[in-house]
Order: sequence, then structure tokens, then C-alpha cells
Amino acid sequence: MTITPIPLDTTGRLMYEQADKLRAAGPAVPVEMLDGLVAWSVSRGDVAKRLLVHPDISKDARRSWPDYRPGAYPWLTAWVDVVSMFTSDDPDHKRLKDLVARAFTPRRIEAMRPAVEAIVTDLLDGLAAREAEAPGRPVDLRSAFSFPVPTRVICDLFGVPAEQRPKMLSVMDSVLDTSSSPERAAQIRDDMFAAMHALIAAKRAEPGDDMTSVLLSTREEDGDRLSEEELVSTLILMIGAGSETAVSMIDHAVVELLAHPGQLAAALADPARWDDVIEETLRKHPPIMHLPLRYATADIDLGEGVTIRKGDLVLIAFGAHGRDPEANPEPDRFDIDRADRQHLAFGHGIHFCLGAPLARLEGRVALPALFARFPELRLASRVEDLPPQPSFMGNDYRELPVLLGPAAG
Repeated sequence: MTITPIPLDTTGRLMYEQADKLRAAGPAVPVEMLDGLVAWSVSRGDVAKRLLVHPDISKDARRSWPDYRPGAYPWLTAWVDVVSMFTSDDPDHKRLKDLVARAFTPRRIEAMRPAVEAIVTDLLDGLAAREAEAPGRPVDLRSAFSFPVPTRVICDLFGVPAEQRPKMLSVMDSVLDTSSSPERAAQIRDDMFAAMHALIAAKRAEPGDDMTSVLLSTREEDGDRLSEEELVSTLILMIGAGSETAVSMIDHAVVELLAHPGQLAAALADPARWDDVIEETLRKHPPIMHLPLRYATADIDLGEGVTIRKGDLVLIAFGAHGRDPEANPEPDRFDIDRADRQHLAFGHGIHFCLGAPLARLEGRVALPALFARFPELRLASRVEDLPPQPSFMGNDYRELPVLLGPAAG
């Protein structure tokens, strides 16, 4: 790459603005990530879709990144150094995906609805109790509701012991933070692996009716199907990815609906409209903007004078497509009536997010229940003052202060 790469903003405050500039600059644009790593940012939906199924684009750093050094970039560990379906090409991708796909069939996802409803009800009861105890006091909706809904679901699914959950979820929530110092990133990496090894040890000692026990049984009965490294990596992927997307989706949907009371009223009046709320939120506020990392295994001519060379790093901007005015006119307008809505929030091709139906179910249960329980819900600060997640990957708020009860006076 001879073009000077554009440094990616790590504060989260310029995410949408930078995506627009990258999209306008070409079919792929060199960007600088952390530690001076340079990749081609692909932010046009048509180009992203092409590369996501391209035979000369790989997800396997071990085989396809000429300069790959295991552990060299601690902030990339969860995205590059692990050995899971996320970092594998076929046939390994299919083998590893098949081991967990049984838990995410449409029938099994729908069967989880009562459990999701119970979790949501319990959290709403907790919020109501807090409001009764201290009326009018702001509550951080992210930490008290948006975050625990999907994280409790995924921890229940994988049988994470209650005493291990705070540490595990704290470290997994930190993985998307791209503002951490190298020392902090290394600590997050070490804590992440420690949390997964603690879970495996607990399940070896006391197996249960959960996905970790299923994977552990597969590992011990047939090591050729799942190595120890693959077991740890799969847990990192599923527990991490199984929570962050839905947290962001719930947070952003709440903010948008409070800003558009007419659309909130439409959804409350017709439960089928909550699906439109969820898809429009995913389009306008993608939970993931850039997601590391892919690798070119041959030269790829994208036109407009841009050629990705063999060995180059590729960074797909999944979140940019939904905000592309060519794909969705007036992309900054939140509109649940939008026709022909397009987005890549859950990816495309063989690596399409396995947990997408679960994330949608969580939003479908959580959002109407929240607004039904607290019809006077409102923000406790201006939208522009909400602190963003410091990341060029994840797109969420660090906290979401709200008032639950009616306004005083």
C-alpha cells in the first residue's frame, strides 16, 4: 500500500463520520489500526459482500497472513489468535460450526423464549424495586438491563457458574475497547483465557445440561473433532459474541424510540412492528462497525485503481452498509416504515452470525416489556452527552442513564 493510511478513530465519537469518508474514498481504503497495523477498510456493501464470499479471502491468520506472529498484538487475540469457526476456513470452519450449531436451530431458539422472558421479567422487577426505593433517581439502563439480558441468557446456555460470571463478563465486555494501553490489552487477554479455563475446570468437575459440557464431552470422547485450544477458543467466541450484539441493539433502540414517540406508539399498538424496530436499529446503529480480520491469498482487483495484494489485511466495515445512502436513502433518519432496508449487521456468507436469531429474540422480548413496564421512561441526559464505547469495532454506549418514573411536578 503506497497511500498514507487513515488512522481509525478509537474514541467511538467519529465512527459514523469516518465510515462515510472511507466509503466515499474508494472500494477499499488503507487504514491504520492499533500498533501501526495497516489493513484495507472495505465499507461499501457491494464490495463487502463480494469479498465475504471471495475464494481468495481467508479468515485463517495462521495460513494466510505472511507476517502473522501468535500473540504479537494482544488486542487482536480474540479475533485472530484463537482457533474457532470465526478464525477458520472450510473444512475446519464447518467442523467447528457444526459442534455448536445444534444449540441455535430455529426450534431451539424459539424454545428459549420462556427463559428469556423470565430473565427480562426478573430484571424489570429489580428496576421497579429500585424506583420504589429511590423515586426519580437516574438508573444506568445498560448495566441494569441491556447488558444482563443477553449475558444471562448466554451464561445460562453455556452453564457458567454464578460465581464466575462477574469476572468473565467484565473481561468479555472489555475485549471491544480499542483505547486500552498495550499493558491493559495484555491483561484483558490473560484474564479472558483464565476465565475460560476456570469454566472448563468447573464443568470437568461437575458437568451439566449446558453447551460447555456438551463441547467438553465431545473433546474428551473425540479429540480429533475438537482440540483443547479449539474448545477454549469456541467458548471465547460464543460467550463474547453471544452478548455484545444484543446489548448494543437494545441500547440504541431505546434511545431512538424515546426520540421518536410516534414510532414507539406504533410498535406498542402492533406487536409485529417490533421486528421493524429491531431491523431499523441494526441498520442505523450497527453493533459492530469494523471486525478484524481477513487476509488476501491472491491479488484482488476492485476497480477504481484499487488492488488488494496477496498477504494484505482486510477489515470489513460491516456497519457501513446500513448507513450507505445508496442502499438506504436518508440513512440518518430512523424510520421503522423504511422500505427495502439493507444492512450487514450480522455479516454475510459462511461466517454469518450463528447467534443472530437469538439476538433478535432477546430484543423482541426485552424492548416491548421494558416500555410496557415503564411507560414514562426517558433519558436522564442529552443524547449527545451519552458516552460512546471507546472502540473502532463495537458501537454502543458505555452507560445509558434513564429515569423510570413520571416527571416530578
